[in-house]
Amino acid sequence: MLWELHATGIEMDSELKEHADRRLSFALSRFGSRILKTTVYLTDNNGPKGGIDKNCLIVVRLRGLGEVVAEVVDTDWPVTIDRATARIGHNVGRAVERKREFAREPVSAESFLS
Repeated sequence: MLWELHATGIEMDSELKEHADRRLSFALSRFGSRILKTTVYLTDNNGPKGGIDKNCLIVVRLRGLGEVVAEVVDTDWPVTIDRATARIGHNVGRAVERKREFAREPVSAESFLS
């Protein structure tokens, strides 16, 4: 799966990038044909000071559904990425299901007459 990464205030090593790639693939692979673009923003507000300041924002643009977003702030990069990818997978699934349910609702003539 192709995705863009924007990192601010952190040094991205290959291990962290591979971790994000695995987690995104796991969370979003079943929606592959619906996804137009996935962008991940990683921001460390305090730098090496530590604290709850590691932010992961994931934006997924879906065909016919617009954008779905998930954001998580935590203390550890792998945990932050894990939580954000799980959340985006859930949010994309909900958006796709809502579209399916809306498309399935039958429209009857009686609903227009009353």
